[in-house]
Amino acid sequence: MHEMGIALEIIDIAEASIPAEMKDVQVESVNLRIGKLLAIVPESLTFCFSVAIKDTRLEGAQLNIEQIPVVAKCKDCDNHWTIDEPAFACPKCESGSLELISGKELDIVSIEVMDEDHST
Repeated sequence: MHEMGIALEIIDIAEASIPAEMKDVQVESVNLRIGKLLAIVPESLTFCFSVAIKDTRLEGAQLNIEQIPVVAKCKDCDNHWTIDEPAFACPKCESGSLELISGKELDIVSIEVMDEDHST
């Protein structure tokens, strides 16, 4: 299950992103964008994250995941489409000369923290 390794990396990055002067801040949520081509199961990643954040500065934080579809562009006819199945040919001209526009992302978009007034 590679989701546990990913969860641990997310925690490391999130903890390193919190400025030293905010050492007692409570992380409310971590927001991700994950491309479907990475074959990460959101439910598994969320479970691994919830287990791995115990006894860290992120304990109690929520993991929000936005899945990004696999979008391709044909280099021959400039057609753009969403790939829903493992068929990597342009549906318009049947060319196999493709460029993947999205679907390989794994980005931490934001980390929401509770400020001193207890609001996000």
